[in-house]
Amino acid sequence: MSAAGAPLVRIRAVSRTFHEGETRHLVLDRVSADFARGEFVALVGPSGSGKSTLLNILGGIDRPDSGSVEIDGTDLTALDERERTLFRRRRLGFVFQFFNLIPTLNVEENLRLPLELNGLPSARADVLPWLERVGLANRAESWPDRLSGGEQQRIAIARALVHEPLLLLADEPTGNLDADTGETVLDVLAALTKGSGRTLIVATHGERVVQRADRVLTLRGASLVEAGVT
Repeated sequence: MSAAGAPLVRIRAVSRTFHEGETRHLVLDRVSADFARGEFVALVGPSGSGKSTLLNILGGIDRPDSGSVEIDGTDLTALDERERTLFRRRRLGFVFQFFNLIPTLNVEENLRLPLELNGLPSARADVLPWLERVGLANRAESWPDRLSGGEQQRIAIARALVHEPLLLLADEPTGNLDADTGETVLDVLAALTKGSGRTLIVATHGERVVQRADRVLTLRGASLVEAGVT
């Protein structure tokens, strides 16, 4: 465990390169940053700047070519694939632009799945409080295709948090939603992370997300630049 008051997330000199034929694309060039516990950080930059790549590295989905990623005292780059999978499953939460709810499971079953994968209690009573928190307690038995886009994203947020992760990573969580629905989803994200000690990092193009963040970081030219406090 990391010391009290230490950043929840530390990345140091992280680099990532992709190759397309003979062409080498440097996406991240010795990127370093700290993320505090309970902090809401917006990660911005043009399409192709590396926002999703950085989120994937923070989430242990991808590995950097060099550098280190430390979350709550655990160096993800020192773990093998199985260890990273277990760490990701137990300690992290993910919200994506396209919801990614499992269509053959109803809402309650979608929320119970992360608990079951982690060997945690997964009775109805364990997930209903999360449905209440996102304002959808009456949708427990609904199928994903019967929900609106905003409802699906709120369910996806509840599913990402039901196992009480330390860090929530969100990739364009309002990208497929209209302005009003996006505001509702942002309200839910902020309410369920602020004051809880969870760190929220959101990759976004949305100005509304930027306005709500505690801090804004910009990916530009493979470097991560502090954009100031909003």
